[in-house]
Amino acid sequence: TQTVIERYQVSANPAKADSSSGSILLSITQPYTNHNGGCIKFGLDGYLYIGMGDGGSGGDPQNYAQNKKSLLGKMLRLDVDTLNRYKIPLSNPFVKDTSYLKEIWALGVRNPWRFSFDRLTGDLWIGDVGQGDWEEIDFALFSDLPGKNFGWRCYEGNKDFNLTGCNAKSNY
Repeated sequence: TQTVIERYQVSANPAKADSSSGSILLSITQPYTNHNGGCIKFGLDGYLYIGMGDGGSGGDPQNYAQNKKSLLGKMLRLDVDTLNRYKIPLSNPFVKDTSYLKEIWALGVRNPWRFSFDRLTGDLWIGDVGQGDWEEIDFALFSDLPGKNFGWRCYEGNKDFNLTGCNAKSNY
């Protein structure tokens, strides 16, 4: 299973996409059929934000959400105003850190199936599915967002979940 982010051009009717103009920007392999995200939006900065779930199953068994080399369990940020597939915005938080994939804007989410930016401030609100006991609404000021780690699978909300290899709660 794949999550596919695809670009379409507007047809002669500005209310419709030209179905023959599809161009794949990004494909991400999904190990399970649940927790695949599902929300994409443009931020006030004009970049495309993609909410990617942790790939599914229970408890993020491969720890994708904390894996710096996985796009799963992340909020991604791309510049799609290009003829190429996409560019990495130079202001992405991990552009110069080779231990992270450069598309990552924030990490540590389970399944950010809905998110929204405040239209005035750019602050981010994320509806993130919980494992069992807690559902989350994550919030970040736009100025604090780049590189933020929301803590999944170490923590489910403010509750300890699987602390293997995790830092103190204050780091998330």
